[in-house]
Amino acid sequence: MTEYRSVKSSQIVLKELMIPSYSNFGGKVHGGIILSLMDKIAYTAAASHSRSYCVTASVDSVNFLNPVEVGELVTLLASVNYVGRSSMEVGIKVFSEDFKKGVNKHTNTSYFTMVAVDEHTRKPAPVPGLILEEEIEVKRFIWGKFRKKYRGEYKEQFKTLRRNLDIACETALLHEENCKIATGK
Repeated sequence: MTEYRSVKSSQIVLKELMIPSYSNFGGKVHGGIILSLMDKIAYTAAASHSRSYCVTASVDSVNFLNPVEVGELVTLLASVNYVGRSSMEVGIKVFSEDFKKGVNKHTNTSYFTMVAVDEHTRKPAPVPGLILEEEIEVKRFIWGKFRKKYRGEYKEQFKTLRRNLDIACETALLHEENCKIATGK
């Protein structure tokens, strides 16, 4: 019999104050700090759902919509949106809050694919199904299903492109790009 767990059982909130040591050369919080927090919360949500060790398999694009300033409180919200046999898509939203100005900003949304791993065999391990209790959970599950499908199609398209690409023809077209080919070495 298949086990099922609710989306709510995987919902995690992580808050962290952005301190001066997190800043980059431009004085903003380094994107790598935000990515690290996102990976941490993705793991926590996936491990909460699967009750097993998990690894990050992929990260959909991460677009930094607004900069995060030192002194702001960053809040990350995560939950498992979609599950396959051993993989889980974790949706993450990131917000920053400026206490002084009372301003909240949406800074990122991303989707992490996490895979449950058996600690003894190191092979992918089955995960519980997902109980969808609200309309938004049903929509997120459907969107996750399509993201998984399109990631696979995208991967296959690039494999085909790599095999069939006419490098000589594409090299000739590079004069239209912002590059210069150094020759004679």
